[in-house]
Amino acid sequence: MLSRLVLCLYHALFNIKVGSGNIVFAMDEKDIKDFAKLGVKPWLIKQLFSLGVKAPTPIQKGCIPQILSGEDCIGAAKTGSGKTFAFALPILQSLAEDPYGIYALVLTPTHELAYQIGDQFSILGQPLQLRVCIVTGGSDQLEESLKLAKRPHIVVAMPGRLADHITGCDTFSLKKIRYLVLDEADRLFCESFQEDLETIFNALPQKRQNLLFSATITEDVRESKLLPLNKEKLTVWTESDPQLTVSTLDQRYVVCPAYARDVYLVQTLRKYRETKPSSHIIVFTDTKKECQVLSMMLNAISMDNVCLHGFMRQRERVAALTQFRSNLKCTLVATNVAARGLDIPTVDLVVNHKLPLEPKEYVHRVGRTARAGRSGMAISLITPHDILRLGKIEDQIKTKLTEYKIDDDEAVKVFTTVSVTRREQEAKLDNEEFEQRKRNYRLKRWIQAGVDPDLMQEGLEEMRKSRIKAAKKAKLAKMKEIQSQIADKVKPLKAEEQIRRKRKKMM
Repeated sequence: MLSRLVLCLYHALFNIKVGSGNIVFAMDEKDIKDFAKLGVKPWLIKQLFSLGVKAPTPIQKGCIPQILSGEDCIGAAKTGSGKTFAFALPILQSLAEDPYGIYALVLTPTHELAYQIGDQFSILGQPLQLRVCIVTGGSDQLEESLKLAKRPHIVVAMPGRLADHITGCDTFSLKKIRYLVLDEADRLFCESFQEDLETIFNALPQKRQNLLFSATITEDVRESKLLPLNKEKLTVWTESDPQLTVSTLDQRYVVCPAYARDVYLVQTLRKYRETKPSSHIIVFTDTKKECQVLSMMLNAISMDNVCLHGFMRQRERVAALTQFRSNLKCTLVATNVAARGLDIPTVDLVVNHKLPLEPKEYVHRVGRTARAGRSGMAISLITPHDILRLGKIEDQIKTKLTEYKIDDDEAVKVFTTVSVTRREQEAKLDNEEFEQRKRNYRLKRWIQAGVDPDLMQEGLEEMRKSRIKAAKKAKLAKMKEIQSQIADKVKPLKAEEQIRRKRKKMM
């Protein structure tokens, strides 16, 4: 019923004739040829057309034929360039010819991206009555096990929870998969996922196609010992444009004092909304607690928003994204969990409340806007401490950011209101509950890793004491260094003074 409703909604836009049980797509010859040249079958082209996708993107042109011919593939392109369809189309076309489950495994670093990829597979694979299973740890593990036991065609998973299933139960097998996909591959190859990936790769067949995609491809991805690729049958496709951000993205910065960062954030949002009242805005900050407090503060001064961070339960995260996507809330405050892969085409503005540590994370954050040829803006709040970091980002993206002017006098007027509200919300935040979630999250990861939680906690305490001791030692050393430098400067002066006195006596 829902899929039929979606097709009816597209009818007015794409001249799709919906009859009783039959769908006639009004496609012209050029539409068919563009995808047909890549080897895509007509039934899939019709599905694409129903979604408003009329022509392949560069990464789809560069990867789809090679994947269909059986090659491993590394694909790197800007966010919003159609990477998901670049691997989903060949997988579904191959599945249609030899349907069985579990046919393909897609690994991804975040809950939100897993659900998004699962939805895209489901929509494209409707004619196949495609069965998709999402394994992220957000739902009961027994429930996930039952879904895996039913042998879905496509499994979309986060590495940690899938590794738990592989080591903890034998109700399913990955020994017959034809495709392994790593979406946001550079993130998946970081150290925190390594042990889980080893567990998963050991459960896969040797003969399979490996497809790696991301906006940024590092050397670790190209030459990974963890996942050796078939060098004789390997396509590496990267955009010829060295600029990592799209030309339709207007990138700005706001200069602000470190103590007034929140004030300038409020003024930035208000100024932007004066011209675009119903615009969709994503605000990125650095920590889960900062994200929660910032969201509460904005809500308290009548700037409606929802937040998204890693300590939220899965149902809370899904609810937040649903409200944002459906226009119930037009501002989303998030940590980097929302930085990768999320496709929300209506986002007009991305704001970096705090700059990310790595330039590539900046690329992923600002990629949430200006997607698929649309325009968008990204504004970063910059304090004097951020100048070097900003320079590294500009070097990486080969683009100079321009200033977004905020009226300092107007900022002064709201300084007290924003600062007081911030302190009130910090006091209101249930720190005990937040810290408990933090402890539970840490405990869960230790148990999954098979280590003793008590020993790990003792180790953390020792590390904390060592850091404090090292910090004190470093501070003392710095003080001694300064004293030594002062003494070195004073010695020549004292010597000159002694010489001067001796000469005076001789005279």
